Amino acid sequence: MTYSEPLILALPKGRILSEVMPVVERAGIAIEAAFDDPESRKLRFRTNHRDLEVIRVRNFDVATFVAFGGAQLGVAGNDVLMEFDYPDIYAPLDLKVGHCRLVVAAPADTVASDDPAQWSEIRVATKYPEITRRHFASRGVQAECVKLNGAIELAPQLGLCRRIVDLVQTGSTLKANGLVEIERIADITSRLIMNRTALKTRADEVNHWVERFREAARAD
Repeated sequence: MTYSEPLILALPKGRILSEVMPVVERAGIAIEAAFDDPESRKLRFRTNHRDLEVIRVRNFDVATFVAFGGAQLGVAGNDVLMEFDYPDIYAPLDLKVGHCRLVVAAPADTVASDDPAQWSEIRVATKYPEITRRHFASRGVQAECVKLNGAIELAPQLGLCRRIVDLVQTGSTLKANGLVEIERIADITSRLIMNRTALKTRADEVNHWVERFREAARAD
């Protein structure tokens, strides 16, 4: 069956895109030249498949576009999926790229005197308030979250809070800002995600791309 509208694949902007693109290419997808042109203002791109187009959006927005049906497929980290927990997203495939971890961190000079067993209420700076609240609530700790979208490592230095929850890849940014990892909340990788309605209404097309991506992830 053919459809009048192409499937839309949502890809994340930023650092993770460079890790995702080799998988996309191994899946047999070539995106028009404007995708790699830093001067281009386009956000939607043709591919070498008439029935597939690509959009490039913020990492957090990939999940939103897929959940609400603006895109049928996408690539998102499980940090994003954990934060939003959209019921309309199905994430069947770990692409095994974008490896990092979500951690609790605090200033190195306070860790020795800080006993997590004594926490009852804490303030935490993070881009992930829902994950953070759930993590601490599971231990009976009430977390007040200060929502930041970047430069989270500055929060303890400037008195917003003593602790942060953030993504860490090498730990170098934490170290450069006098912070150390206290706890690991989750290991993070990028997943192929899909809209559940599209999986029912356009099953042949969606499953075709799931298998292409599955083979591409294995080929690494």
